[in-house]
Amino acid sequence: MKMTNLKSLMAGAAVFALMSSAAFAAGTWNRGANGDVQSVDPHKTSTVEEGNITRDLFTGLIAEDPEGNTIPGAAESWTASADGKVYTFKMRKGGVWSDGTPVTANDFVFSIRRVLDPATASEYASMAFPILNAEQANGGKAKLEDVGAKAIDDMTLEITLKGPTPYFLEMLTHQAMYGVSEANVKKFGNDFVKAGNLVSNGAFTLAENIPGDHIKLVKNPKFFDADKVALDVVNYIPTEDRAAGIKRFQAGEIDSMNDMPTEQLADLKAKFGDQIHITPLLGTYYYIFKTKKAPWDNPKLRNAISMVIDREQLATKTWQNAMLPGYSLVPPGVKGYTASMMSYAAMPQLDREDAAKKIFDELGISPAHPQKLELRYNTSENHKNTAVAFQEMLKPWGFDVSLINTDGKTHYSYLEQKGDFDVARAGWNADFKDPVTFLNLGHTGDGNNYGEYSNKDYDALLDKASVEADPVARMKELSDAEAILMKDVPMIPLLYYANHNVVSSKLHGFVENVMDKHASRFVSKD
Repeated sequence: MKMTNLKSLMAGAAVFALMSSAAFAAGTWNRGANGDVQSVDPHKTSTVEEGNITRDLFTGLIAEDPEGNTIPGAAESWTASADGKVYTFKMRKGGVWSDGTPVTANDFVFSIRRVLDPATASEYASMAFPILNAEQANGGKAKLEDVGAKAIDDMTLEITLKGPTPYFLEMLTHQAMYGVSEANVKKFGNDFVKAGNLVSNGAFTLAENIPGDHIKLVKNPKFFDADKVALDVVNYIPTEDRAAGIKRFQAGEIDSMNDMPTEQLADLKAKFGDQIHITPLLGTYYYIFKTKKAPWDNPKLRNAISMVIDREQLATKTWQNAMLPGYSLVPPGVKGYTASMMSYAAMPQLDREDAAKKIFDELGISPAHPQKLELRYNTSENHKNTAVAFQEMLKPWGFDVSLINTDGKTHYSYLEQKGDFDVARAGWNADFKDPVTFLNLGHTGDGNNYGEYSNKDYDALLDKASVEADPVARMKELSDAEAILMKDVPMIPLLYYANHNVVSSKLHGFVENVMDKHASRFVSKD
């Protein structure tokens, strides 16, 4: 999942009005968000912020507890066939949408078909590809009715997979696999996501969505576990300006932030103590090349650029040890998987630079004959500092790097629409604890493959692993695929993420986990 200012006096006044009535209410959690969102349609979202909000609005067949373990959601139980290909889900008795209508197996069949329908243009359509005929349907080579999801009756859903998928149940916790009310979507069309129209089955419902200002959720009394939900209101408030966000946290206007200005980390720890949470996170911070565009279509050039980036300096100085140097796309922490590292990962930095210079000389790139490079990144002090460090590290080798900064919503919209760029910043948090959540970023045609990289051998290994029954052989195939990716370098892994949460001591039930997921239904506030 993608990692992503209050910009006007009008927006500031609106937020002040919001804060004046709700900032100190025990039943209200004011959540700082890294940026604005493009949508709250679970089938058209991809960023961390969108995932957090839709997790509060909807409940998938499977949900997660505060530690990140799978628990029953819209389905109260399930069984799997002996070969691991057929799952049968029993829908929760009495489960209803926020308008009081029943949540049925048919709603989930409709939703699976919807996310796969090319007309939906879901970036996460590939999430459903383990389902039988899903990839073919998304590519127009099969009918949506042929996809392996059917309602046996209103309370029984059967999903057939093309092969054993060890992460399947955890995959169902992702917003792309959430159900939406078929009747609600058909009634309002694209406007079904508007406040006042949206029908959901999560712990909260959508009350207000004011772009650039805040999104207000209110407790859903029809949620199946409503008696255990302590909060009445959750306000998501964009805090792309992390330093300004910290000031608002100190003033009590914001109860939490999921990032912080890391150049201030020592001071923040001294000031806020154990309200600063730096913990392991399954995520990778990387830069993407537009691989279909010269000269970035040259793997030798991409490797040379990667070699002169001093990741240790980025981790220790730019990020103040709040990140770790990264040399693979898949970060450490995936059980049973051995990441394929870049071939020069163990080389001293000076040796890497010597090897890179030979390539630059061969390509005629030098301070006397500079190569222009445009780097795009989304708003954040941390991303700006990383971009400036990248710029400075490339300058001695003959690169004239210009920086383009936009807010997170604009940045990711540009990438999703396959805009023209040289290099762009991105980050990915695991959608589930399996290598493919990262490796799919390089698969031909994947909605999050912004650089439009394509390698038939790489795709073939991922496709083979998708139907591999032997778990050891499957991990080896995925590792071999990553080796191809690290040789071609369509993206430069720079750092492995850590959680950077700022959490008020007034909040309870906020449990750190490697997925950095914190459903509001489990949180209370003094």
